[in-house]
Amino acid sequence: MSTTTRDTQEGAAPAKKPTMLRRLLSHHELATLLLLLHAPIDAFAKPEIPMLHEAGLVETVASEAGAPSIRLTPEGNAVLRGLGIR
Repeated sequence: MSTTTRDTQEGAAPAKKPTMLRRLLSHHELATLLLLLHAPIDAFAKPEIPMLHEAGLVETVASEAGAPSIRLTPEGNAVLRGLGIR
């Protein structure tokens, strides 16, 4: 028996493609992404920021004044494009 046949018979699962989002975004998180679409906001100005940061949809950057601010990542922009917003 070949290894391909044996792997198929043993129920080897095909490799899963990694996904960006593991859960649906709340309406507050979507609203925060929309705010960030137009301009960065102060770091942690909204309680949804840590969850969006963990999902890789936003990132922290230093503003001109040196204070941290939050902006969309390419993945965050992709979410908005997927919704037909961008």
